[in-house]
Amino acid sequence: MAYPLATIDYGSESVTEILALILEHQAIAVYVGNPVNLSGATTKSTTAAAEFATQLAQALTQGIAVRLIDERLSTVSAQRGLHETGRNTKNSKSIIDQAAAVVILEHALESEKRQGDFVGQIVESTRE
Repeated sequence: MAYPLATIDYGSESVTEILALILEHQAIAVYVGNPVNLSGATTKSTTAAAEFATQLAQALTQGIAVRLIDERLSTVSAQRGLHETGRNTKNSKSIIDQAAAVVILEHALESEKRQGDFVGQIVESTRE
């Protein structure tokens, strides 16, 4: 079961903060949402997510894979789930990103269970 740990704002220290969580929770894989548009085309956000995933892959030790996973409709799904619990978008903006991250991770875990292996596009480290 996926649950939110923290919201980490993108910035110069975000990789360091994520690395600390990975080590603390002994993660074996890291999923980064890949924000392609509904038709599957890349956007500026897609490029930014890929660059961030590469930075994270470069910072990680061997054995912990970083994978991009499609996040289409994750925010819509998260908003729907929050609405079902009586919250509206206006009073839930602070937790929508966390809820969307949970949706993305739950999708990844369900897909792994069905396929018997990690899912998503592996992010290669460009370290020499």
